[in-house]
Amino acid sequence: MATVELTLETFESTIAKQGITLVDFWAEWCGPCRMFGPIFEQASEENPEITFGKVDTEAEQQLAGMAGISSIPTLMIFRDGILLFNQAGALPGPALTELIGKVKELDMEQVRAEIAKESGN
Repeated sequence: MATVELTLETFESTIAKQGITLVDFWAEWCGPCRMFGPIFEQASEENPEITFGKVDTEAEQQLAGMAGISSIPTLMIFRDGILLFNQAGALPGPALTELIGKVKELDMEQVRAEIAKESGN
């Protein structure tokens, strides 16, 4: 599956759905973003069961602000609506592949239990 362009209107519904969603916050003028773009695109082709979304921080300044983006590229990974990874900086292909593998292997019941314990529920 190719990447999808995310906007303020589509962001919440995309990250909230079941499964894994990777979001690349980027801008056209950003050199590291342009280097990471093909790596992100290749990962999307290798993992068709995962949603890969891109947010153009220039076009979607309000969304970038709400997401707390202070430098780009920033990669966020959600699974079943839970933010699992949030890091600025371009990742090399092998690191992104390894990260995706770790997210796939996560026991989400355990993750939910840890979140509930941290929030006091």
